[in-house]
Amino acid sequence: MAAEPKPEILAAFQAAKGFMPVVEGLALYAAATEAAVLGLPLLEVGTYCGRSTILLADAARAAGVTALTVDHHRGSEEQQPGWEYHDPTVVDPEVGRMDTLPTFRRTLHAAGLEDHVVALVGRSPQVAAVWGGRLGLVFIDGGHTDEHANGDYEGWAPHVAEGGLLVIHDVFPDPAHGGQAPYRVYLRALASGAFTEISVTDSLRVLRRTGAGI
Repeated sequence: MAAEPKPEILAAFQAAKGFMPVVEGLALYAAATEAAVLGLPLLEVGTYCGRSTILLADAARAAGVTALTVDHHRGSEEQQPGWEYHDPTVVDPEVGRMDTLPTFRRTLHAAGLEDHVVALVGRSPQVAAVWGGRLGLVFIDGGHTDEHANGDYEGWAPHVAEGGLLVIHDVFPDPAHGGQAPYRVYLRALASGAFTEISVTDSLRVLRRTGAGI
């Protein structure tokens, strides 16, 4: 039976600002709990305000590992002014740009999980270029252009350990339901022969590393 978060963790997830539905959050938590058994860090690309970070951090805490989260905190393309997912409450009035980092920190504090998360503030390819360790889980949920989605995959998928999990969010086979970049990365991962799909929950795909390469 898949692991489920305690009621207080699920409540913190639901209270946090963000876009991930509960059913996908439960699937992410189950994957994180499984991957954490490897004794390696769990990493997500695309923090926003920390909604999904709560789930990774709680799974990491239970296993005695660390959750890592990568984001420049200036918002993705669709979160900029004039776009569908823009939230003016996370704009820094002093510089006039989005800054989700303060909200993210408050999210973790409210959930009691600050000590179990390392926030890597920067652009994903730059952080990946200086990262040298193996990871038990990589959760790709960053920018949704082909450039960003492929950059996240190329930067972080090589670090997924044997038996570790690659999780991709916002995979929409039908273009009418959403952007296609994460779907193309998902297909690329399957075609590589390095990853095998183990679960599908709405737009969330969980793959296990079963071979070398990306």
